[in-house]
Amino acid sequence: MSEVKKIVVIGAGQMGAGIAQVAAQSEFQVLLVDASKEALAKAESGVSKSLDKLFEKKKISEKPEAVLSRIDYASELKASQDFAPDLVIEAVSENEALKKKIFTELDALLPENVIFASNTSSISITRLAACTKRADKFMGMHFMNPVPLMTLVELIEGLGTSKEVSNTVRATAEKMGKTCVVSKDRAGFIINRVLMPMINEAFWALGEELGTAEDIDAGMKLGTNQPMGPLTLADFIGLDTTVSILEVLQESYGEKFRPAPLLRQYVEAGWLGRKSGRGVYQY
Repeated sequence: MSEVKKIVVIGAGQMGAGIAQVAAQSEFQVLLVDASKEALAKAESGVSKSLDKLFEKKKISEKPEAVLSRIDYASELKASQDFAPDLVIEAVSENEALKKKIFTELDALLPENVIFASNTSSISITRLAACTKRADKFMGMHFMNPVPLMTLVELIEGLGTSKEVSNTVRATAEKMGKTCVVSKDRAGFIINRVLMPMINEAFWALGEELGTAEDIDAGMKLGTNQPMGPLTLADFIGLDTTVSILEVLQESYGEKFRPAPLLRQYVEAGWLGRKSGRGVYQY
């Protein structure tokens, strides 16, 4: 399989924008696609500010404008046809029906040699691949948030993923400066299978008034040497996304993954974390 040079990223939220930025920093040509022109404008501004900060801190040597010149933006999936990518990375919200709809459309639009990858953090890669005619060229490529700063990518092979495609995707991630771990295609994969029970338990503890949010976070941060506490991390991930992942895990593994009532209540209130300006904490 030939080397990846051109990448389409679907979804201009925090994850998609971060993936587009890191890909462009690594000299890939990138097309960032989102149905919302507002989201595209926000992503373009955010990537520009991020690159400026990295350049000022001498974390990157290439001038931001040079990196930005490698990213194009589009509001329709069919733009990916003219762009002629080698790899498509889907990074929309953690909604299986939405992801399947996008991949079904892309499968009809793009040649059979194009590799499809999903940034899903919990949904079966084999199930997503089944809505396409390229299960051998489909796999999970789960980036960590924030993408420009976190070095890990979790790779997930579906039942039909070819070893050649898996090797190509790994090489692409490594060219982006990432370290890869490989998970079997099980709900939540490695990272969220282990992480989500901790976050959920923090919400149970907060709901039972075991301690304040600040004390729970400080206790886990300082007591277990984590860069941020579980409640702060949940706000960063998005509380709606956290609930979605827990629901996938609950369906596969049972009641021990049932989302804490307080977590659900925050989501019902529209307190989704940093992206909404309010979660456990105010931003």
